[in-house]
Amino acid sequence: LISTVSETYAREILTPNFGAGMEDILRTREHDLFGVLNGIDTEEWNPETDHYIPYHYSIHNLNGKLKNKQFLLAKTSMPFDERIPLIGIVSRLVEQKGFDLVAEAIDNLLALNAQWIILGTGREQYEQLFTNIASAYPNQCWTYIGFSNELAHLIEAGADMFLMPSQYEPCGLNQMYSLRYGTVPIVRKTGGLADTVHDWNEEPETGTGFSFVEVSSTALVRTVQRAIDLFRQPELWKKIQRNGMSKDFSWEHSARKYIELYQKTIQQHRKH
Repeated sequence: LISTVSETYAREILTPNFGAGMEDILRTREHDLFGVLNGIDTEEWNPETDHYIPYHYSIHNLNGKLKNKQFLLAKTSMPFDERIPLIGIVSRLVEQKGFDLVAEAIDNLLALNAQWIILGTGREQYEQLFTNIASAYPNQCWTYIGFSNELAHLIEAGADMFLMPSQYEPCGLNQMYSLRYGTVPIVRKTGGLADTVHDWNEEPETGTGFSFVEVSSTALVRTVQRAIDLFRQPELWKKIQRNGMSKDFSWEHSARKYIELYQKTIQQHRKH
């Protein structure tokens, strides 16, 4: 059998857009192609025990999350307002991760009633863009060009939303960290992002985030606006947070899927 790191990506690589020249070969083995999501380290990424964050919290008691937001905003010298959502980004700042869309939409994104915190490195034009924005709008945006594991954990714990507008994403991990931390993901519906984040407007009782299909800055801005609109409804927002926090993205879950694939392979081998 052939496996890759999400069910949607397994289908995407059968097309010229994602197949990188291998799509014709893969199509001849389509019935042997499977996707199994990567797992996450649920000990390192656990809001109940995370040693990088000052306030622990759980699906049953989210109070610590708000305190982490206050702590993070104080640390970055941005003003705290419970009614204004904080949107986090932890990423490589490159086109694959959708930062061409972010750059194109930046004026419209800044016009929304939200604060932004960005951690990452990548293409110089995007590093410069976020550095300039943080300098021009110090109350609304804070940027750290570089890598910091501690800050990555703080952003996951302190942000209200997490943005991943990837052009393609075989699996992705940050959206799974975000769901575990009650930080509602806003993603493009591709690869592992499509398999792990379920749009609230499409699944109003069970949704865990917000997603868009079209690769456009307009779709990106519209989706961020949808998230901000729901943030203004605290009870619904808590429901979407808890929906995400209840999901199992552990390696145990992924391992069971791999065991099923191995058993399937053995059965096929015996038939031959």
